[in-house]
Amino acid sequence: MTKSPYENALPSQRLPVYRAEAMVVTDGANLGDTLSFSEELIPADIYTLSAFAEEESLSLRTDSDGTHFVADDSNLGELDARVFLDCVATFMPPSGDTIEVLVLVEVDSDGGVVAIYGAPLAPLTPKTAYVLVGFDRESAAVRLAQLACVSFTKGTHITLATGEQRPIEKMQVGDRVLTRDDGPQPVRWIGHTVHRATGEFAPIVITAGTLNNSNDLRVSPDHRLFIYQREDRLGVGRSELLIKARHLVNDTTVHVQEGGFVDYYQIMFDDHQIIFAEGISAETMQIDTRTQSVLPEDVKKQIREAGGESRQSAAKFEVHENLLKRPDAAALLKRASTK
Repeated sequence: MTKSPYENALPSQRLPVYRAEAMVVTDGANLGDTLSFSEELIPADIYTLSAFAEEESLSLRTDSDGTHFVADDSNLGELDARVFLDCVATFMPPSGDTIEVLVLVEVDSDGGVVAIYGAPLAPLTPKTAYVLVGFDRESAAVRLAQLACVSFTKGTHITLATGEQRPIEKMQVGDRVLTRDDGPQPVRWIGHTVHRATGEFAPIVITAGTLNNSNDLRVSPDHRLFIYQREDRLGVGRSELLIKARHLVNDTTVHVQEGGFVDYYQIMFDDHQIIFAEGISAETMQIDTRTQSVLPEDVKKQIREAGGESRQSAAKFEVHENLLKRPDAAALLKRASTK
């Protein structure tokens, strides 16, 4: 069967970040300094987020060798400038919890530092004292990969080849799942992670019926849904669309679910697939230079030997966020797909 081109898409990765200047050491050895890369960080320094700090959007594209660059849809940085994942800095607020911040460094063509960004993995509060308790240079790639892994939450019903609706937490490697383009396909790998449901790890809830889904569908923010338009109500000029869940949030039928912990499950096949979750089409995890850090070595070897995930990007099927900045976007897509 001929593959649909949307399966090839390797989307840019959006990170909500603060500029380094927004986080300043208010007590400690580096008094007065802003957030910096690991060589200049000193544990026990106390940082405070400015009352005027604004969270901005940095989008990254990743080449086949794992190198990161500023993407063309980024609100920050110089287009195509290289970005390094420096470290994960761990801070402790007065509550005693810990908050991780991914530190990224943008450089110019000569390798000079242009800008430093902090991407908090849980919300930061202005005018709050955050003690730097440590930093880890090795885990930055894994944290970025975890954000890039599209995930279903515990309880999501996946359509098997037999038509059975099975909760994802009860699925096993080898189960045959119905895919949109390749029919029944065996599951190659299932991942499971648990995160605090805050910030970039808070799931998006698409309430039952919003996109003709039979039950509430809870997915990670960048999880893409496949929509086939019978009528082009968005004016994008094509019928096949990939829509990130975060871009449909309207705080009524689609909302962010903050609080507590969330069980995320990643499901992967030899190739990137579109499957059916709660009755609607959604993508599966794609193994690429963004996500491979979370996979066991034996699984990566199996994928390579099977020749899977070798297709090139066709990101034109992903709808730009600007076309979805309207409260009725989900309703329009529902009508477009059911006419």
